[in-house]
Amino acid sequence: MSSGVTIALDAMGGDSAPKMVVAGANIARERFPDLRYIMVGREAEIAPLLAKMPKLESITELQHTDNAVRADERPSVALRSGRQSSMRLAINAVSEGRAHGVVSAGNTGALMAMSKFVMKTLPGVSRPAIATYFPTLRGESILLDLGANLNCNADNLVDFAAMGNAFARSILGIPEPSYGLLNVGSEDIKGHEDLQVAATILRASSLPGHFYGFVEGDDIGKGTVDVVVTDGFTGNVALKTAEGTAKLVNEFIRRTFRSSLLAKIGYLFARSAIQKMRQRIDPRRYNGAMFLGLNGIAVKSHGGTDALGFANAIGVAYDLHRQEIIRKIQADVAHLHGDPSASQAAD
Repeated sequence: MSSGVTIALDAMGGDSAPKMVVAGANIARERFPDLRYIMVGREAEIAPLLAKMPKLESITELQHTDNAVRADERPSVALRSGRQSSMRLAINAVSEGRAHGVVSAGNTGALMAMSKFVMKTLPGVSRPAIATYFPTLRGESILLDLGANLNCNADNLVDFAAMGNAFARSILGIPEPSYGLLNVGSEDIKGHEDLQVAATILRASSLPGHFYGFVEGDDIGKGTVDVVVTDGFTGNVALKTAEGTAKLVNEFIRRTFRSSLLAKIGYLFARSAIQKMRQRIDPRRYNGAMFLGLNGIAVKSHGGTDALGFANAIGVAYDLHRQEIIRKIQADVAHLHGDPSASQAAD
């Protein structure tokens, strides 16, 4: 690999691929001058798009394949039959050392299954987790797992806490992050046995930052902690609920300011503030869910995003590599599992 950062792109993943992927790659190129791409997909569709963007074309290696993973394809089927798909070949580029990370807006289950099969998990990590960050009243917080593991035991939750902690330090720039376990109540007696055991382990651990204890659903938006840890079932429901609520509020605001002439006049005075609010909660700004715990960088973009959202997902992969997230997660997990010297490697 060159001295720059090379990201492999599944050019056929996403509702508007490959046009959205190419346009997003061009936006990210302007942000990160040392960025390079390996773009995998149907050459006949991608090459004409690249030809219109000479600067992007000059930093892109185009790898042709006719195959792509369908959005509704079962992960097990994609894993068996998608060895020549654009998604699998982009993942292979990371494992072969030709790219520093992979970004795809394709099938989430297939991307996780393929990434885990090809990259493997880090030593000491039994299950990878899907993580993302989102706006809160205090700034930004991280939520994981978002659906990779519907059922989790105490050890899984502890590993997720370590991985989320490393992400908060690396990407959000919080040297001493706070982290908590999502529960049905904040009292110590609340929650099922795995939550209780995980809390006991985390209270006794020496992870950087502060273990807050249990947090509730309303603490997510408050930003009570920097890292919210939960199982994939609960995390996915929480994320989708938050996304739906944001859309609902946005629609209510739109209808309110169209409800009367006075409301429309009021909008003219409030327009600047409303635009700032919309930018703050714009899902494209937070696009790019990370597969933490893998021995490689894989980022999932929302399938329905536009070029700006995809560019942000590329930016996440870029930052994960530059901040050496793999090394930091490995060191924190090793420390949790009884290797005191590992904490020095995370600094």
